[in-house]
Amino acid sequence: QVQLVESGGGLVQAGGSLRLSCAASGSIFRLRAMGWYRQAPGQQRVLVASITSGSSTNYADSVKGRSTISRDNAKNTVYLQMNSLKPEDTAVYYCYLARYGLSDCWGQGTQVTVSS
Repeated sequence: QVQLVESGGGLVQAGGSLRLSCAASGSIFRLRAMGWYRQAPGQQRVLVASITSGSSTNYADSVKGRSTISRDNAKNTVYLQMNSLKPEDTAVYYCYLARYGLSDCWGQGTQVTVSS
């Protein structure tokens, strides 16, 4: 079992910043990647950013240049620093953890609301 605990969401004005954190615990072996998806009301869940076990990163075009994903291996925690936030960034953000040969694990989600 893997547990993912997210924090850092909230309400922020446009142009502001937030840092999301996701702490993983449990059976964190055969790790392939961790990252963040987001889902806005009435829309599909989409990838925001990911970081592999080899520290390669990938970003959605919508956040590229405004967001940075990082990982603290000692704390089994992944972070998403989001700057210059826009109202269209408003969504529930979900942390995920992917393992080789095993099912993906998801956090409970954290709400990010950007006011204009």
